[in-house]
Amino acid sequence: MLNTSLHNPNVKDKPTVERFIAMNRGINDGGDLPEELLRNLYESIKNEPFKIPEDDGNDLTHTFFNPDREGWLLKLAGGRVKTWKRRWFILTDNCLYYFEYTTDKEPRGIIPLENLSIREVEDSKKPNCFELYIPDSKDQVIKACKTEADGRVVEGNHTVYRISAPTPEEKEEWIRRIRAAISRDPFYEMLAARKKKVSSTKRH
Repeated sequence: MLNTSLHNPNVKDKPTVERFIAMNRGINDGGDLPEELLRNLYESIKNEPFKIPEDDGNDLTHTFFNPDREGWLLKLAGGRVKTWKRRWFILTDNCLYYFEYTTDKEPRGIIPLENLSIREVEDSKKPNCFELYIPDSKDQVIKACKTEADGRVVEGNHTVYRISAPTPEEKEEWIRRIRAAISRDPFYEMLAARKKKVSSTKRH
């Protein structure tokens, strides 16, 4: 607020340091902050205004500039009707993004790879398949999001993501790259270990 008041040309009545100190009385749980601190803060903002970075609309372009891997894959839809959808996948920053077209600026879905595992699977309808899944959990929904046709962003509903690659070689390479990108949360591992311990104790 002080930054705007001091540096916005439309504000004619610039606040003095005394007014700034008066405005901030009682903000420290009912008490006052040290006057020297407020004076230093005032001078700092006066001499060096905050600059908000301009939104050039290319944030995602930078994100996807140097991906670990990208290419066309088939993804099994998670709705009631299980259909295969061709999507452009980009692997970067420990996330798997997928797009409807290579020219799309916004992804149709984002799958954070944290705490996930990957495995090869056989599918009667598609060759070269692999799955992303949560270890030690059959029914837990993977934390992910997707954009609906009407533009709404919703949570994903997959307990596994089944994906088909065009060739065996591409399948192997995708698995290798995704496995390398997967990051594990120590807290999650601790909970999983504790869960195993509790279940084994119950069995005894």
